[in-house]
Amino acid sequence: MPTKGISFIMFSGTADKFIPLGVLTQSAVNLGIPVSIFATGWAIQAFTKGGKDKVNRMPKEFEDMAPMLMQGLKDIKSPSWYEMIKTAKEIGDVKVYVCSMMAQALKVDTDHGLDPIVDDVVGAAAFLQMSAENDKIFI
Repeated sequence: MPTKGISFIMFSGTADKFIPLGVLTQSAVNLGIPVSIFATGWAIQAFTKGGKDKVNRMPKEFEDMAPMLMQGLKDIKSPSWYEMIKTAKEIGDVKVYVCSMMAQALKVDTDHGLDPIVDDVVGAAAFLQMSAENDKIFI
Protein backbone atom coordinates (compact mmCIF):
# COMPACT_ATOMS: atom_id res chain seq x y z
CA MET A 1 0.00 0.00 0.00
CA PRO A 2 1.42 3.42 -0.94
CA THR A 3 2.49 5.67 1.92
CA LYS A 4 3.26 8.81 -0.09
CA GLY A 5 0.21 10.99 -0.40
CA ILE A 6 -1.22 13.54 -2.78
CA SER A 7 -1.94 17.13 -1.78
CA PHE A 8 -4.35 19.17 -3.85
CA ILE A 9 -4.09 22.94 -3.63
CA MET A 10 -7.51 24.09 -4.78
CA PHE A 11 -7.62 27.72 -5.84
CA SER A 12 -10.22 27.89 -8.58
CA GLY A 13 -13.87 28.36 -7.75
CA THR A 14 -15.21 27.02 -11.05
CA ALA A 15 -17.19 23.80 -11.40
CA ASP A 16 -14.90 22.36 -14.05
CA LYS A 17 -12.07 22.25 -11.48
CA PHE A 18 -14.10 20.72 -8.65
CA ILE A 19 -15.13 17.71 -10.75
CA PRO A 20 -11.53 16.44 -11.17
CA LEU A 21 -10.83 17.26 -7.51
CA GLY A 22 -13.59 14.84 -6.53
CA VAL A 23 -12.63 12.19 -9.07
CA LEU A 24 -8.91 12.28 -8.23
CA THR A 25 -9.56 12.30 -4.48
CA GLN A 26 -11.86 9.32 -4.66
CA SER A 27 -9.51 7.46 -7.02
CA ALA A 28 -6.49 8.07 -4.79
CA VAL A 29 -8.30 6.80 -1.70
CA ASN A 30 -9.45 3.71 -3.56
CA LEU A 31 -5.77 3.04 -4.29
CA GLY A 32 -4.83 3.52 -0.63
CA ILE A 33 -3.18 6.90 -1.21
CA PRO A 34 -3.68 9.53 1.53
CA VAL A 35 -5.07 12.86 0.30
CA SER A 36 -4.98 16.37 1.70
CA ILE A 37 -6.87 19.27 0.16
CA PHE A 38 -5.93 22.90 0.79
CA ALA A 39 -8.78 25.21 -0.23
CA THR A 40 -7.61 28.74 -0.91
CA GLY A 41 -8.65 31.66 -3.10
CA TRP A 42 -12.03 31.39 -4.76
CA ALA A 43 -12.32 27.70 -3.87
CA ILE A 44 -12.96 28.56 -0.22
CA GLN A 45 -16.54 29.56 -0.97
CA ALA A 46 -17.36 25.95 -1.93
CA PHE A 47 -16.26 24.77 1.52
CA THR A 48 -18.58 27.10 3.44
CA LYS A 49 -21.99 25.96 4.69
CA GLY A 50 -24.23 25.72 1.63
CA GLY A 51 -21.29 26.49 -0.61
CA LYS A 52 -21.25 23.11 -2.32
CA ASP A 53 -24.57 23.96 -3.95
CA LYS A 54 -23.20 27.22 -5.35
CA VAL A 55 -20.37 25.65 -7.36
CA ASN A 56 -21.87 26.19 -10.80
CA ARG A 57 -19.70 28.86 -12.38
CA MET A 58 -17.76 27.85 -15.50
CA PRO A 59 -14.79 29.66 -17.03
CA LYS A 60 -15.79 32.04 -19.83
CA GLU A 61 -13.81 30.09 -22.43
CA PHE A 62 -15.90 26.94 -21.79
CA GLU A 63 -19.34 28.41 -21.12
CA ASP A 64 -20.70 27.07 -24.41
CA MET A 65 -19.68 23.53 -23.41
CA ALA A 66 -20.95 23.66 -19.82
CA PRO A 67 -24.54 22.55 -20.51
CA MET A 68 -23.27 19.50 -22.41
CA LEU A 69 -20.93 18.53 -19.56
CA MET A 70 -23.52 19.02 -16.85
CA GLN A 71 -26.12 17.00 -18.80
CA GLY A 72 -23.57 14.27 -19.47
CA LEU A 73 -22.73 13.99 -15.77
CA LYS A 74 -26.42 13.82 -14.98
CA ASP A 75 -26.97 11.15 -17.66
CA ILE A 76 -24.26 8.90 -16.23
CA LYS A 77 -25.56 9.54 -12.70
CA SER A 78 -22.20 10.85 -11.56
CA PRO A 79 -22.05 11.89 -7.92
CA SER A 80 -21.21 15.53 -7.29
CA TRP A 81 -17.63 16.56 -6.50
CA TYR A 82 -18.76 17.04 -2.91
CA GLU A 83 -20.25 13.56 -2.62
CA MET A 84 -17.05 12.08 -4.05
CA ILE A 85 -14.92 13.82 -1.42
CA LYS A 86 -17.37 13.00 1.35
CA THR A 87 -17.35 9.32 0.38
CA ALA A 88 -13.55 9.34 0.09
CA LYS A 89 -13.32 10.76 3.63
CA GLU A 90 -15.54 7.94 4.89
CA ILE A 91 -13.40 5.17 3.37
CA GLY A 92 -9.88 6.55 3.47
CA ASP A 93 -7.38 9.09 4.70
CA VAL A 94 -8.62 12.45 3.40
CA LYS A 95 -8.18 15.78 5.14
CA VAL A 96 -9.65 19.09 3.99
CA TYR A 97 -8.05 22.34 5.10
CA VAL A 98 -9.05 25.94 4.48
CA CYS A 99 -6.42 28.66 4.10
CA SER A 100 -6.55 30.94 7.11
CA MET A 101 -5.33 34.08 5.30
CA MET A 102 -7.75 33.80 2.38
CA ALA A 103 -10.63 32.91 4.70
CA GLN A 104 -9.92 36.08 6.63
CA ALA A 105 -9.59 38.16 3.45
CA LEU A 106 -12.89 36.80 2.11
CA LYS A 107 -14.52 37.30 5.52
CA VAL A 108 -15.42 33.63 5.92
CA ASP A 109 -16.64 32.84 9.42
CA THR A 110 -14.28 29.98 10.22
CA ASP A 111 -15.93 29.27 13.58
CA HIS A 112 -19.45 28.67 12.29
CA GLY A 113 -19.52 29.14 8.53
CA LEU A 114 -17.51 26.20 7.24
CA ASP A 115 -18.97 22.99 5.84
CA PRO A 116 -18.55 19.93 8.09
CA ILE A 117 -16.30 18.36 5.43
CA VAL A 118 -13.54 20.80 6.50
CA ASP A 119 -11.12 19.40 9.06
CA ASP A 120 -9.24 22.57 10.00
CA VAL A 121 -8.23 26.10 9.10
CA VAL A 122 -4.47 26.40 8.63
CA GLY A 123 -1.90 28.71 7.13
CA ALA A 124 -0.06 27.93 3.92
CA ALA A 125 3.21 27.23 5.73
CA ALA A 126 1.52 24.76 8.07
CA PHE A 127 -0.13 22.98 5.14
CA LEU A 128 3.16 22.74 3.25
CA GLN A 129 4.86 21.31 6.33
CA MET A 130 2.06 18.77 6.89
CA SER A 131 2.21 17.68 3.27
CA ALA A 132 5.97 17.96 2.73
CA GLU A 133 6.33 14.34 1.54
CA ASN A 134 3.26 14.44 -0.71
CA ASP A 135 3.07 15.10 -4.42
CA LYS A 136 1.37 18.47 -4.98
CA ILE A 137 -1.27 19.21 -7.59
CA PHE A 138 -2.46 22.79 -8.08
CA ILE A 139 -6.01 23.13 -9.39
